[in-house]
Amino acid sequence: MATTNPQITSVLVANRGEIARRVFATCRRRGLATVAVFSDADANAPFVHEADAAVRLPGHAPAETYLRGDLIIDAARRAGADAIHPGYGFLSENAEFAQAVLDAGLTWIGPPPAAITSMGSKVESKALMAAAGVPVLTRLEREAITEAELPVLIKASAGGGGRGMRIVRDLADLDSEMANAAREAGSAFGDATVFVERYIETGRHVEVQVMADAHGTVWALGERECSIQRRHQKVIEEAPSPVVDAVGGTMRDDLLTAARAAAAAVGYVGAGTVEFLANDQGEFWFLEMNTRLQVEHPVTENVTGLDLVNLQLDMAEGHRLDGSEPSLRGHSIEARLYAEDPMDDYAPQIGIIDRFEVPGVSAEFEVLDTVGLRLDSGIEDGGEVGTHYDAMVAKVITWAPTREEAASHLAQALERTQLHGLRSNRELLVGILTDADFLAGRFDTGFLSAEKVETLTTGASNVAEPGMFHLAAALADAALARQGGAFGADLPSGWRNVVSAFQTRAYTTSAGESVEVGYRLGRAGLEVADGVLPEGAGVQLIEATPQRVRLEIDGVIRPFTVNRYGTTSDAGDAGGVRIFVDAPIGSVTLEEVPRYVDPASVVAAGSLVAPMPGAVIRVAVEPGDHVMAGQPLLWLEAMKMEHQISANVDGVVAEVRVTVGQQVEPGQVIVVVDDGEQATSTQEESHE
Repeated sequence: MATTNPQITSVLVANRGEIARRVFATCRRRGLATVAVFSDADANAPFVHEADAAVRLPGHAPAETYLRGDLIIDAARRAGADAIHPGYGFLSENAEFAQAVLDAGLTWIGPPPAAITSMGSKVESKALMAAAGVPVLTRLEREAITEAELPVLIKASAGGGGRGMRIVRDLADLDSEMANAAREAGSAFGDATVFVERYIETGRHVEVQVMADAHGTVWALGERECSIQRRHQKVIEEAPSPVVDAVGGTMRDDLLTAARAAAAAVGYVGAGTVEFLANDQGEFWFLEMNTRLQVEHPVTENVTGLDLVNLQLDMAEGHRLDGSEPSLRGHSIEARLYAEDPMDDYAPQIGIIDRFEVPGVSAEFEVLDTVGLRLDSGIEDGGEVGTHYDAMVAKVITWAPTREEAASHLAQALERTQLHGLRSNRELLVGILTDADFLAGRFDTGFLSAEKVETLTTGASNVAEPGMFHLAAALADAALARQGGAFGADLPSGWRNVVSAFQTRAYTTSAGESVEVGYRLGRAGLEVADGVLPEGAGVQLIEATPQRVRLEIDGVIRPFTVNRYGTTSDAGDAGGVRIFVDAPIGSVTLEEVPRYVDPASVVAAGSLVAPMPGAVIRVAVEPGDHVMAGQPLLWLEAMKMEHQISANVDGVVAEVRVTVGQQVEPGQVIVVVDDGEQATSTQEESHE
């Protein structure tokens, strides 16, 4: 293949985490040198250590680091890089940055700046697409919107990922929601422009991966479906699309034709994605074009056999796309594993991931060429999920000949995954992948309703017999307290020559429930108190060490691994130990109940605490205001998203302990609401 541009020798990735590692992997296979840029928060991240050279960007926040194009170009010069790959997010769709890279004499691994500009505004891009014959949804002018147009969708013109997006069902909320969306868009993208369009309640998100060379050839590399979303952000992606397969006919050809036309209309070069909203009848409308590599690109790689980053490098060097578009093979599904709590409105979790292991991984950052499991992650054991960036821990991806096999393989891998230290959406992902409606292709962008999330999460997290996990934790903790070796090697803790009372250990489950495990060991072996295991269950202890327990229950031997983090109460501390019990049949997270409670740690009734680190961006109440349960009190900004803090009781605001612009930490009391019960109780006590 002839090239018209200088050959690339060293690539700087203007990004972080998983996507930086992904690009580095292809560069290494291609024999290219790699350069990382990193913020102070990322100084010890895996992508920094893997690069051939790394340049510090002083600071933590994106605005002072990964969004500083001038610093990134200077870093490329100093490290000897001759090309820059933007990854996704940050400056990846910034036309000014792309042009600055070219003006600096470096190779830009992305589309021409003019194409980025054309597609960068959702308002302008839709006009271009309509002119090119691509179906579009009509933009609604604010003044013309009436009850008849509801519901409507507010979107940020310059962004994506759910930021600056609001669904409005009540006309009275339209203006305030437009203001909220504009504020969030301005914070995330530096452009507060928003627009309104009709909201399709039961739409399917279907997108087409395109790859174009500088010689006029455009490949449409099949479609992906990304309809399983939370807060307008994708959670499960797959290729090919179930709805396209179900509709059949000419839908796939029509989608691919529209995507090629969209790319050709703006003189596109490189990798891009044309996104559509579709329905179950086969109609579809243009949403936007992402002028970069997508997070979900691995599923397309797996079904085409192509390394898309490698093709990006080819296109940047001016090579031609040779031959014909590849045909699709089998089915690939990707699950995004996030450090977040789906049961708490997906609140991001901040802190250290003590252990992260996905069993059966057959490839990392490369195309699967057989049935297997691929892992793309920016975090390893001991890694930190911070406040400044996205809370995604990893992308876990499968390929199999059929959709059913791919879903089953992925669900099983996630179920066996060990992710210790932070709450995650692992159970929700397993619940989705095993749900009958998902497996039958009966879903849309509204699939994850609040009720559905609770059903899927609790269903997947409820192991068949949690009592056996609790018992395993208690036996492992007893072995740890003894530090004398495994039970069975010598006399275990609690052994008596005569029958004694049950020893007990108390825990709190991840759902906040209290459990007490009673057990004793004597001449008859292991005995457990009533309620620990199902009535009549026979149990024998095979082995118990601080890290491993093997129990025979009703004739079936089951192994459990036990990991704990924190300070053990057996050493005389107040407790706070987090215990993770993993087995092939599931996982259970427990917290040891402390023997003593520090009075200073008790929060007064009615106090609302910050659920995460963040900045206060708006306060809606002041002392003396009457509020109702569920009423918004203030908003925090964390990880580029707004998080609403609402009253948990009816009452009167007694204190507001924060101001706009103030940084808060998790657990910090921010508002106190008096529900009247405390005063009544005090009065009653005074009369006794």
